[in-house]
Amino acid sequence: MNYNFSLIFRLPEKSANTDDLVEALAECGCDDAMVGTGHPGRIALEFDREAETATAAVDSAVRDVESALPGAELIEATPDLVGLTDIAEIAGISRQALRKLMQSRHDFPRPAHCGNPSLWHLAPMLDWLDQEERYDVAEALRAVSQQTLRLNTQIQNQQARIYAPQQTATA
Repeated sequence: MNYNFSLIFRLPEKSANTDDLVEALAECGCDDAMVGTGHPGRIALEFDREAETATAAVDSAVRDVESALPGAELIEATPDLVGLTDIAEIAGISRQALRKLMQSRHDFPRPAHCGNPSLWHLAPMLDWLDQEERYDVAEALRAVSQQTLRLNTQIQNQQARIYAPQQTATA
């Protein structure tokens, strides 16, 4: 099965030029990705990877990039955070119809970020849409969204340990 997802990495401070990075990625198995270098110090790869499972696809892509670019740090995986417009497009309904559902249903998934715009993790939204039985949810998208949520949660947990270490109780 083919899985589509993107990985964004922070590059080490002293990185090779773009052509050398792209060549190193291709040599390490990332020839199934489009590479973007629009932000200084970052590299984004949009994968269309064939694998037996979404976990195998995403995890192998991370390993391949880390092998090609030693010292690169994964900072985000997508698809994960989405807005109402994204969710409506996946469900095949208008944004307004989805907004009505959100406002009328108590079981509508809670956003990961409340604001303007509010954002939801895609995996629970796809589960909710699937439970509604009116929406056709692609299994590959659901599986990859679960894996990208897992990766992003790991990244956030690592940041929390660095920036908000647990307080130890004193007796």
